[in-house]
Amino acid sequence: MPETLTSDIDKLTEAQARAEMPGLIARIEAANAAYHTHDAPEISDAEYDALKQRLAAIEAKFPALKAETSPSEAVGGALAEGFGKIRHAIRMMSLANAFSDEDVAEFDESVRSFLGLGTDAPLAYTAEPKIDGLSLSLRYEKGELIHAATRGDGTVGENVTENARTIGDIPHRLAEAPDLLEVRGEVYMSHADFAALNARTEENGDKRFANPRNAAAGSLRQLDPKVTAARPLKFFAYAWGAHSDPLGATQMEAIARLNMLGFQTNPLTTTCDGLSDMIAHYREIEAQRATLGYDIDGVVYKVNDLALQRRLGFRSTTPRWAIAHKFPAELAWTRLEAIDIQVGRTGALSPVARLTPVTVGGVVVSNATLHNEDYIAGRDSRGEEIRGGKDIRVGDWVQVYRAGDVIPKVADVDLARRPEDAQPYEFPTHCPRCGSDAIREEGDAVRRCTGGLVCPAQAVEKLKHFVSRAAFDIEGMGAKQVESFYEDGWIREPADIFTLEARYGQGMQQLKNREGWGEKSARNLFDAIAEKRTIPLQRLIFALGIRHVGDTSAGLLATHYATWENFEAAMTRAEIGQGPDWEELLSIDGVGETLATSVITTFHQEAERASIDRLTAHLTAEPAEQPKSDSPVSGLTVVFTGTLEKMTRAEAKARAEALGAKVSGSVSAKTDLVVAGPGAGSKAKKAAELNIRVIDEDEWLALAGGA
Repeated sequence: MPETLTSDIDKLTEAQARAEMPGLIARIEAANAAYHTHDAPEISDAEYDALKQRLAAIEAKFPALKAETSPSEAVGGALAEGFGKIRHAIRMMSLANAFSDEDVAEFDESVRSFLGLGTDAPLAYTAEPKIDGLSLSLRYEKGELIHAATRGDGTVGENVTENARTIGDIPHRLAEAPDLLEVRGEVYMSHADFAALNARTEENGDKRFANPRNAAAGSLRQLDPKVTAARPLKFFAYAWGAHSDPLGATQMEAIARLNMLGFQTNPLTTTCDGLSDMIAHYREIEAQRATLGYDIDGVVYKVNDLALQRRLGFRSTTPRWAIAHKFPAELAWTRLEAIDIQVGRTGALSPVARLTPVTVGGVVVSNATLHNEDYIAGRDSRGEEIRGGKDIRVGDWVQVYRAGDVIPKVADVDLARRPEDAQPYEFPTHCPRCGSDAIREEGDAVRRCTGGLVCPAQAVEKLKHFVSRAAFDIEGMGAKQVESFYEDGWIREPADIFTLEARYGQGMQQLKNREGWGEKSARNLFDAIAEKRTIPLQRLIFALGIRHVGDTSAGLLATHYATWENFEAAMTRAEIGQGPDWEELLSIDGVGETLATSVITTFHQEAERASIDRLTAHLTAEPAEQPKSDSPVSGLTVVFTGTLEKMTRAEAKARAEALGAKVSGSVSAKTDLVVAGPGAGSKAKKAAELNIRVIDEDEWLALAGGA
């Protein structure tokens, strides 16, 4: 990346970090929703990676500000329509990313810290090319291929069994395999096969594929297996899920076993003795990248010892024992023809560069993100130059880069080629969709439309969010249907969806009479809507589209308050900055003042609250599932303080959460237990004042170990 978003971290103060993080988290969560939920990415992979990199860097410098549910990592993709669903026996995780040698060093340091290993202690890793394809899980029972599923959202994938059977690299039967074995890997297409496929596609007058990954994903997701069979797909195995017997004691042994069972494994996978070997192998693979014959976008490092992998465990979405070292994005120069403004669900005005089409990394690029008005101007609202910002003008020659992105990023401007009549871009102060004032709050990099539900762009985006897969996931009602119904005045807010049948199921205007609809499809939609009248609490909270409340934070709120009635009552009573309900909200690990303020504000705005009330009148919210465990610490809120001598703080916390406990960073009246090691200070003192039970590390180990 020409210039990272982390270069000013050393100068960042804690106050500045605290102010910046909520907006940064919101942008990442919005990007996650756009990409995984709406299938409509609004920013590039490169920008998304940079945002996560900056968040991780801030969290590393100010660990006290890091929420346990930080979206520094994300899992998954949307499920395609037309396929059955398969729930993975073991969740398919994503990987954390590294963008520099220093990031890899930090990863190695974090692994050693978690395990309590010194810098000179031996620690082997494997390194393998990161294939740019589509993740697939194959389940074998008694040696027979039972089913194949895409990663999907990590928990549930698409059933593509019949299509997978057409891939030559995937065995239908395994000899001398464990009775149960889930083999995981990547479906991909070679460069030569991709070129031949596109040549045939052009001959038939069909649309060319943009890149080998898209071609592979589209081929595997064909509803007709005969089409998949005609596509030249390949498969590399590199991991496993559920299994009845271990494949080996190390990652390399397990990979070798997969190869012996008949799977193609990448020959460039090797063992590295520490950090220097990892970086050296990365350089070797990077040098071979253009001649491999298939797309890769980095190198994946994994702790080789599987026992250590189990000890390290997982974060919410990524393993602690692996990381992807990404390659730099590819670059190209082109002309900026225009700057368009898009309005998002929260009213954010997002500038998009319209470019003279140019091929970048084998893909034709015509759009690029421009971040915000400061980035375009190269200066902030105070007139001071911002790091990474550019004085970007229509007519400029700009450098764009991408790494498999839909909307790449503008990286630089060639001032020597600037037209003499080029004028500084004036960012709009009114919403281009509804004309409402577009204001920028102090400390916010984004200008937002004040129109709310009056703004058609916001209303439509909120409705799209409401029906998205992570929210209500109403089959038959996607983005196109929402836009069409809104345009015709059939729905204006979420509650209208649940009165759709009553208003348009019979009479003069009927859904079945709309273009593209019929009696069966209309009936199916009404039935799908009826099925969602009962909805899990987490999905309901997420679907409301409250600013700063993503899927993860919605889950935290749902788990804590358990029922909609509890949550609604607490938010109704809550006052921003004071009172027991405010304190209770902030006591939830992962909920900060910005998120808490946003939630309370939503419930206290008359129009928003009325809309929520109209919606919930049609719904039954299922209580959140509480952690189930018979351990003596299940359900307790535990605080660790002082120095732990027999395990690292990270291990202690992971163990507590695995036993159903909630781990908090501060002592309050909600705390049930404090584990105090040597050097415990104010937290132990406060626990004594509140008459909260305090135990030492040995007592904790006896308590946790006896579960």
